[in-house]
Amino acid sequence: MGGCQRPQLRGRYHRMPTPTPHIAVIGAGIGGLAAALRLAHAGLKVSVFEAHPGPGGKMRTMSSVAGPVDAGPTVLTMKPVFDQLFADVGTRLEDHVTLRKEAMLARHLWSDGTSLDLMADHSQSVENVALAFGKRAAKEFDAFAGRAERLYDAFEAPMMRAAKPSQLELASRVMTTPSLLKDMAPHQTLSQMLAQQFSEPKLAQLFGRYATYVGGRPDASPSILGLIWHAEAQGVWHVVGGMHRLAQAIEGLATQFGATFHYDTPVTRIETGAIHVDGKRIEADQILFNGDPRALYTGALGETVQTSVSEPATTPRSLSAFVHAFAAKADGVDLAAHTVFFGDTPNSEFGPLKDGRMPHDPTLYICAQDRFGSATPKGEERFEIIMNGAPVDDHMPPNEKERQQCQTLVFNRLAKFGLTFSPQPGPQTLTMPTEFEQMFPMSNGSLYGRSPHGLMAAFKRPTARTRMRGLYLVGGGAHPGAGVPMATLSAQHAAEAMLSDLTLTSTSHRGVTRGGMSTA
Repeated sequence: MGGCQRPQLRGRYHRMPTPTPHIAVIGAGIGGLAAALRLAHAGLKVSVFEAHPGPGGKMRTMSSVAGPVDAGPTVLTMKPVFDQLFADVGTRLEDHVTLRKEAMLARHLWSDGTSLDLMADHSQSVENVALAFGKRAAKEFDAFAGRAERLYDAFEAPMMRAAKPSQLELASRVMTTPSLLKDMAPHQTLSQMLAQQFSEPKLAQLFGRYATYVGGRPDASPSILGLIWHAEAQGVWHVVGGMHRLAQAIEGLATQFGATFHYDTPVTRIETGAIHVDGKRIEADQILFNGDPRALYTGALGETVQTSVSEPATTPRSLSAFVHAFAAKADGVDLAAHTVFFGDTPNSEFGPLKDGRMPHDPTLYICAQDRFGSATPKGEERFEIIMNGAPVDDHMPPNEKERQQCQTLVFNRLAKFGLTFSPQPGPQTLTMPTEFEQMFPMSNGSLYGRSPHGLMAAFKRPTARTRMRGLYLVGGGAHPGAGVPMATLSAQHAAEAMLSDLTLTSTSHRGVTRGGMSTA
């Protein structure tokens, strides 16, 4: 790969200590992978330890007769984040994976027969909204899209792109552009803002769903989360061959730069300057944790790291999910690659979730993985169905009665829309919140780390540097938050912090404590 030569390090990172520092990365989710790539490219000795059999973390697949089915994220947004990752290590994203931009963002269906396709072409979406709900609704949608764009443009740099979100910079941005305060609607929840924005309740319900993208309920999440619409409206790309191809590509590139990966190798304990694996103590100059920060706070990885993050950085918990992944023939509904089947009333979904129960009238998302690019597959095709779920208690075992209830609920609900599958998937295709808790210990099954509820939630999420010297965080549980692009940005923040601290160490006297000079 001719484009992968390691360029000279730039800026403050050109002075690395000798001998080469050893970095232990715990977890090979997208954040851990992207950070390992950046750190290995910088010339460090990088060892990645992953409890699961392969890379990707929540970007996982399940086997089927039609091939591997994505059972986590299905598409990419914010493509420039990934372009930058590959460019920063001297290569190009398109040299490693094939991405195709989707013309249709999603098809949305309601039980009364209403249908709405939102498109990558904004003018087409406006036209579709007018056809479905009338000209007034189309004007309201156009105004909402402008509002989301203004918020995204204003807060991408001081929030998402910054290593640590600054309330002062945020306030300064609002002071220089006072109209942003109206767009932010800081004293309203997302549901409240959308109820004012749209006279059509179905559109308020549709865009309220975007809170669930980061594990929140629209009735408790801040209205600023409406900007997520603009992130999606800028473009949705699918990875040819499935999302796991991206994880494999980053792993392969990191390996070329010297990183080593150890799978089926859980880390059992973290100490200052060392980790424990298979009963062995492995020294490390720095440790990067790509897991749920709550595992540190609860002491699951040892008492030494319990104070490295605070309770407000991990609590309250975000939503979980019930996820089916299978192959079958579908009949009765004209599915798009992404189709959303809405519940009859939002409260019938989010009320039970608030109380920790399974929703009885859920909104269901289906990814028809073989229909990307408007393809029309023949025979059995691959599907992922996602229903929001509440977080669970630590170490709670799977409830087989609940599994059967979910199975019946999901497929009966889809049958009411006219959608059936042959053969109908069995309970073995379902992953429940309790199983996510098993896969990602001490997460409570939450797929997005800390909950986004409350105006100040973004400032409570932990950043890359922890309170423990030499221990850093990366992934969806760290700033800037959940989702594949956000976790990839967190890898950039973590790598920069670690390299900066190593550089500071290398210019200090040899007596400096092992692991750098990171601060809380």
